[in-house]
Amino acid sequence: MSKKLLTPDYIFESSWEVCNKVGGIYTVLSTRAKTLQEKFQDRIIFIGPDFRKVKEAGDEQQEMVDNPYFREEPSLFAQWQWEAKEKGIKVRVGRWTIPGEPIAILVDFMPYFAQKDAIYTWLWEKYKVDSLHAYGDYDEASMFSYAAGLVVESLYHWIENEKLEIENSSTRSHSSLFTLHSSLKAVYHANEWMCGLGALYINNKVPQIATIFTTHATSIGRSIAGNQKPLYDYLFAYNGDQMAEELNMQSKHSIEKQTAWHVDCFTTVSDITAHECLELLDKPVDVVLPNGFDNSFVPKAAAFTKKRRQAREKMLQVANALLGENLGDDTIIVSTSGRYEFRNKGIDVFVEAMNRLLRDRNLKKKVLAFIVVPGWVGEPRKDLQYRLEEGLPYDTPLEVPQVTHWLHNMGHDNVLNMMKFYDMHNRHEDNVKVVFLPCYLDGKDGILNLTYYDVVVGNDLCIYPSYYEPWGYTPLEAVAFKVPCITTDLAGFGLWANKEFGHEGQLDDGVKVIHRTDYNYSEVADYIKDTVAQYSAMNKTQVDACRKAAESLSKKALWSEFIKYYYEAYDIALQRAKERMSQL
Repeated sequence: MSKKLLTPDYIFESSWEVCNKVGGIYTVLSTRAKTLQEKFQDRIIFIGPDFRKVKEAGDEQQEMVDNPYFREEPSLFAQWQWEAKEKGIKVRVGRWTIPGEPIAILVDFMPYFAQKDAIYTWLWEKYKVDSLHAYGDYDEASMFSYAAGLVVESLYHWIENEKLEIENSSTRSHSSLFTLHSSLKAVYHANEWMCGLGALYINNKVPQIATIFTTHATSIGRSIAGNQKPLYDYLFAYNGDQMAEELNMQSKHSIEKQTAWHVDCFTTVSDITAHECLELLDKPVDVVLPNGFDNSFVPKAAAFTKKRRQAREKMLQVANALLGENLGDDTIIVSTSGRYEFRNKGIDVFVEAMNRLLRDRNLKKKVLAFIVVPGWVGEPRKDLQYRLEEGLPYDTPLEVPQVTHWLHNMGHDNVLNMMKFYDMHNRHEDNVKVVFLPCYLDGKDGILNLTYYDVVVGNDLCIYPSYYEPWGYTPLEAVAFKVPCITTDLAGFGLWANKEFGHEGQLDDGVKVIHRTDYNYSEVADYIKDTVAQYSAMNKTQVDACRKAAESLSKKALWSEFIKYYYEAYDIALQRAKERMSQL
């Protein structure tokens, strides 16, 4: 008989990406929120940074520029908000406008910069965190994390003392969900090194709150990989502290390591990153929390078919206008996407593979390859916009027919430079055309004007040949939209897929998992080339079976399947907090 797990009365979770859509952690939290909200009914509370700004015209203040992912509801915790304001804690309380609409608290962290030196001194004295070598986003993240800690401390005590009646999320009417007692079981979940300071603050100031820390990727591991050093073959030999000093990462590494050591439950998102944590942070994780997915926004049946047709039409229209081509619907559309980490995300090997595919005699159809990676984008191309508005066929390409938007510092862009090095100029006779779409797809980019998910659905094959990828949401998102994909076994998702298959994933499984090492770059490029050529030779029955297999795998990665690991983490943290309090 399995033991009964301790369940929190309240979960406070902080991240730089709460109501702030900048990366993969936003997807983790925003898709998981619905599942937790259904169980905890407004007792899951997210804390994020408040970036609301005031537009200015001359000396006159105009309207506020608000957060599109946040809807303020002043009635939520109204009395606490007043008390927090009295203490100098500036917050806005409302709803995160995602499925489930959980409560979100956005905190203004700017006032704490004035106390930065004192905060860092406290952090050193209590936990030996080295903030002396801080640069870049360290200060900003730390001040937010400290502010988030103050919010949780204040709200926890207010809930405990006032026996708060929570607003029921399903009816939006005020009703008491349960009677709160002094033995209020609460968990504070901090995501990434950016929230480490707040977790340590709670650990010290409110020890009755159980703490969880999730590193989605170790800062030093990402840095080793990003600096062209072999990570995996030498992982056993690397000393995390020494490498942090060599790569000027002392402060981020320090806060991450000390948080991992002092929280009640230390977690990460995949087995491959768990091993990395053990070697570089000298701390084994307590539980692995794989990243699930909520497929409620994936269109069904006829709506799906319509979305796919519209996406393909738009992608081909943009490419034809840029290239002066007449690519038809039988063109195979492939893409890669993610953060602009040229080596870590495998963007380099993607370009390499497309270059080799140009000369592959096994390729049976034309290929249109998109690189959907936000770069240092300037503006959408006016000449391309003109052609799209005209809607006429063209037989001559535009100048620089590899990119849809002008970039700042075009001569130093890695993608364009690599294509130039290989003489990849999207010539008329080329059967493979590569187009760089260097902007965030929010539906307002000025060229494609579709959201990321509305573009993914139009692909035939998605390719993510990652070198460093703790989990890998992009392939999971692709298969959820019935798009087969290529990934590697250096991605957490790729390792998980291999486990589910019981063998190395093949295209027929819906996910081709390529074995990747520190040194087999060339072989990986060939595997990608061969897999695209293989796909081009498939008949409709084979393609349909491949797409169905991709969708089936995605359903095994829904949050309904993975949330159990979070409940295990809550139990571990609460048990340790309970033991700690019994000794006080």
